Amino acid sequence: MSVMAFIAGINPVAASGAVLVLVGLWGVLSRPNLFKIAVAFSVMETGVNLVILSVGYIRGRTAPILDSAADARSASARMTDPVPQALVLTAIVIGLAVTALMLSYAVRLRTGGGDSSIESYGEEKW
Repeated sequence: MSVMAFIAGINPVAASGAVLVLVGLWGVLSRPNLFKIAVAFSVMETGVNLVILSVGYIRGRTAPILDSAADARSASARMTDPVPQALVLTAIVIGLAVTALMLSYAVRLRTGGGDSSIESYGEEKW
């Protein structure tokens, strides 16, 4: 298998999702600011959602919508799997709640007289 054939076989949605996951992971591990960590988590969550969606997508298939019950058997053979789409929809709601919780903790620490850097809390962070 040549390199060009390998590159042509890569799913661009999965590749961009993997890049977003890596960028988000780098942001979480390398940034001391709590607000930047929350943004990095959001970027990482978006990448994970893209990877999950790319797993459920099959080329040449249609959206999982049935028009009539008469051709349900033949239509179901042409549809993509709706479960990854439902999982991503649920993950978006959970990610929104987690991001709101992280940002509320960061704001609470900042208004409580602390710093927005995680390094200023010393042993309290562990």
